[in-house]
Amino acid sequence: MVKTLSLAFVGLMGAGAVVGQMKKQIVVDNQENCETVDLVLKAKTGNCFVRPGQTSDLLSIYSNQDLAEYSHIFSNEVKGSVCFIKLSLEQEGQRGVSKKISYQVFGGEERQSDKFWKVYLTDTKPYSLDLDYGLGNANVDLSGLAIKRLKINTGSADVNVSYSAGLENKVEMDTFFVKVDLGSLNVKQLNLSRSKIVVAEVGFGNIFLDFSNKPEIMPAVKGSVGAGNMVILLPEETVPVMVKISESWLCSVSLGKALKKVSDNKYANAAYTRNPKNALTFDLDVSMGKIIFKEKAN
Repeated sequence: MVKTLSLAFVGLMGAGAVVGQMKKQIVVDNQENCETVDLVLKAKTGNCFVRPGQTSDLLSIYSNQDLAEYSHIFSNEVKGSVCFIKLSLEQEGQRGVSKKISYQVFGGEERQSDKFWKVYLTDTKPYSLDLDYGLGNANVDLSGLAIKRLKINTGSADVNVSYSAGLENKVEMDTFFVKVDLGSLNVKQLNLSRSKIVVAEVGFGNIFLDFSNKPEIMPAVKGSVGAGNMVILLPEETVPVMVKISESWLCSVSLGKALKKVSDNKYANAAYTRNPKNALTFDLDVSMGKIIFKEKAN
C-alpha cells in the first residue's frame, strides 16, 4: 500500500514579514507507520544547511527566497514502513554549470549568492541520506541524529560535515560515503558517525577526513584520489593504524612520522605492530593526486 504524505507550502511567517526574511517552505509531517526515512536531497546551486530540528517533522525546509524565485521537484510516499522523500532545489537565474566550473578551474571573480535553504531533520527517526550538491556551499550538521547510511556527492560545491554539539550518531551507520569532483569536502569528528565503513573518492577536488578522536567502532576506510588531494588526520599514537596504498609514479604520498613501512605498499604505526586487533585500517588508491597523513597534535 502506498500512502502519500502531506506537503505544506507556507507563505510569510506572520504579518509584516519582508523580502529576504526566512520563511517556511516545505514540511513533511511525522507518520506513525513510518519507521525509517529515505531522503534524497539535491541542491544544484546556492547555499544549503542540514541540521537537527526541534520538532518531530520528518523534513522542514526554510529559505530567504519566495517559492517563485526557485524551481523545485518534490515527491514523497510511504511504502511499507519506509518513507521515501525526494527533493531537488535549484536557484533561478544562475550561471551555467560550465561557466561555474571555469571559475573553479581558471579563477576569476564570482559573486557569492546570499540565497539559502535550511533543512531540518528529526532525531526521532533513522534516516538513509543521499545528499547531492552541484554548486555553492553546504553545511551538514549530523549531531544527535540517527543516520543509518550516508551518501554525499559534490560537484564543485564546498561542503562541511560536522557534529557541532558533540553528540554521536544514535544508531550504528552502515556506510559513510563521500565523493568530490571539483569542489572541497571537510569531515570533522568522524568517530561520532559510528560507521562500519567509510568510503571517500576524490577527482580533482580536495577532501579532509578527521579521525583524530578514537572511534567507538573502528571503520574500514576505502579511498581513491584522481588528481586531487586527500588529507587524513590520524588519532593518537595508542590507536592501532594500518594503511595500504596503491600508488603511481605521478602521485605524492606523505605518511608523517608515525607510519612505517612493514611490507610492500603497507604501512603501520607502533601500536598496530604491538597489537593489530581492533585497528583503524585504510585501503587507498592514488593516481596523479596527493595523500597526506597528519598526526593529532598533542
